[in-house]
Amino acid sequence: MSFAFVFPGQGSQKLNMMGNLEDLAIVKNIFGLAKDVLEVDFLAMLHEETPANINHTINTQPLMLCAGYATYMVWKERTNRIPFIVAGHSLGEWTALVVSEVLTFEDALKLVKLRASLMQNVVKKIDSAMVAVLGLEDEKVISICSSIERETGGVVAGVNFNSPGQVVIAGDVVSVGIASLRLEEAGAKKVQILPVSVPSHCKLMKPAADLLKLEMEKFTFKTPQINILHNVNAQIYKDVTDIKEALAKQLYSPVLWTVTIRYILAQGISNVIECGPGKVLSGLNKRIDTRIASYSINSMEDIEKINIGI
Repeated sequence: MSFAFVFPGQGSQKLNMMGNLEDLAIVKNIFGLAKDVLEVDFLAMLHEETPANINHTINTQPLMLCAGYATYMVWKERTNRIPFIVAGHSLGEWTALVVSEVLTFEDALKLVKLRASLMQNVVKKIDSAMVAVLGLEDEKVISICSSIERETGGVVAGVNFNSPGQVVIAGDVVSVGIASLRLEEAGAKKVQILPVSVPSHCKLMKPAADLLKLEMEKFTFKTPQINILHNVNAQIYKDVTDIKEALAKQLYSPVLWTVTIRYILAQGISNVIECGPGKVLSGLNKRIDTRIASYSINSMEDIEKINIGI
C-alpha cells in the first residue's frame, strides 16, 4: 500500500527530541556528520539545560534537518519501505529533498545554515512578527491583510495555511499589529503572537530568497528519486531548475499545507507518516481531512506500530 512521508519544520524542536532513536548507530553517524560539516554538536545541544540554543534559527534549521533525515534513515533501515510521495512543512521541504536524493545531506546542511543566516539578517533591519489566527476562513484572512497592506504601505500576509481555520500571518510589526485587531473584530476565535525570530514566507524575505537562489547555483541538484510536493504550489517537479526556483520562492511565499495534504489524498494515499520530532503535522493533517490516517515517528516503538498499520 502506498504511503506518504511529511517532515516537520521550525517550531517542532525540543530538548531530548530524538528519544531512544538517539542510541542507534545510524542516528549518531548522521549527527556526527553534521558536526563535521558545520562544526556544531547538535546532539549535545539537545541535552543542554535550556532550549535557548536549539531555538536560535541558525541552529534550529540544520538541527531539524538532522532530526528528520536521521529518523527517516532509521525507518528505511528497519523496514526497507520507501514512500510514494514526500513533502515538508517550510524547512521540512529540505529534508524531503535529501530523502529523495536531490541533494546530499552535506550540501543540504550548508544550504540550510545559509538559509537560516539570510533569514536572520532580514530581522536585523526590520521589526517583524508572526501571529496565529484561528477560526476564520482563509479568504477572509487574505482579504483583511491585503486591505491593511494598501492602507499602511507595509507588509502583512497569510503565510502558513496549515488547516481549515488555522492560518499564520507575518510581516512588519506595525502592519501585523493592525491586522491582529481587524481579524479579532472579524470574528477570529484566537489571535496569538508566535515566539519566532523571523517573519517567514512573506515579502520581507525576498532579498534573502534572491541571495539563496544565487548560492544554490554552486551546488549539485539531481532529479528526485521520490516525488516531492513543493510548498509554494503543491506541485511536483522533476527538473532541477524548477526545484531551485520553488525553494527560492518558498522563502517569501505561503506554505500551502492544506492544499498539499489534499493533493496527497487525491492520489489515493491516505496513510501519511510524520517523520521527525513531535506530532504537529499529524494534528494538522487530521483536521484537514478525517480520511487521513496519520502516524508519527518519535521512537522505535512508533516504527513497529506503523509496520503493523501499513
